[in-house]
Amino acid sequence: MKLSLAISPCPNDTFMFDAMLNGRIDTEGLEFDVAFKDIEELNAGLFADDAERPQISKASYAVMPQAAERYAALRSGSALGRGNGPLLVAGDGDAATDDSAMRIAVPGLHTTANLLMERLFPHLSDKRAYLFSDIPHVVERGECDAGVLIHEGRFVYRRHGLFLLADLGAEWEKATGLPLPLGVIAADRSLPEETAAAVERVLRRSIEYAFAHPADSLPFVREHAQEMDAGVIERHIALFVNDYSLDIGPQGAAAAAQLLGMPAEALFRA
Repeated sequence: MKLSLAISPCPNDTFMFDAMLNGRIDTEGLEFDVAFKDIEELNAGLFADDAERPQISKASYAVMPQAAERYAALRSGSALGRGNGPLLVAGDGDAATDDSAMRIAVPGLHTTANLLMERLFPHLSDKRAYLFSDIPHVVERGECDAGVLIHEGRFVYRRHGLFLLADLGAEWEKATGLPLPLGVIAADRSLPEETAAAVERVLRRSIEYAFAHPADSLPFVREHAQEMDAGVIERHIALFVNDYSLDIGPQGAAAAAQLLGMPAEALFRA
């Protein structure tokens, strides 16, 4: 059975999906027609016409309340943890988060990063959406005063002469005591239950293989990465792929429910 799959080109996704896409594990007869898209494109894809929307997709947790009638979150594949949140950076070392006139570049208005900005800094309302990989350059050249960095950008902002204003993940953890849910793998609710269950098993098996054989995925990861520095790729994977990626677990599910203001049983596949 062939399923349509949409994920990001970022190292955490390609690391997790490598084994199941490149014939390294038993996929239980499943094949995948994969498309690589920016996170905001992935979020928008959940609301496309039935013939165009993917059966399995990466998405921001932030968009799941609106997509929950169509998609259920899988318990494997999440980017969720501690110390891995988006960073708010500025081009001016004297900038402060109480400056309500700041122009903020965000990696999409439907991303978890933007949701955190709304929760933590609601007075910073002049937000402008950019491709995540463009944000360091946008702030560096003064097109925006500050920007929210995700993915590889959070590791390289100092190269662009930018200054850290706030670690949004640290602020979330301080306020809630919970890990921060960022990205999720969602399955179309119209899929047969046995198919969705198989996808979840195969994805977990793929992640287990990646943990056991990290070098095997490196060519696939490097093929798609925005930032090619080997150290950045390694740090990216270590930060975003962890035990919560294998299984969300009760604490992870509780964190997602709190972030989104919806019960976990309405979010995750039963």
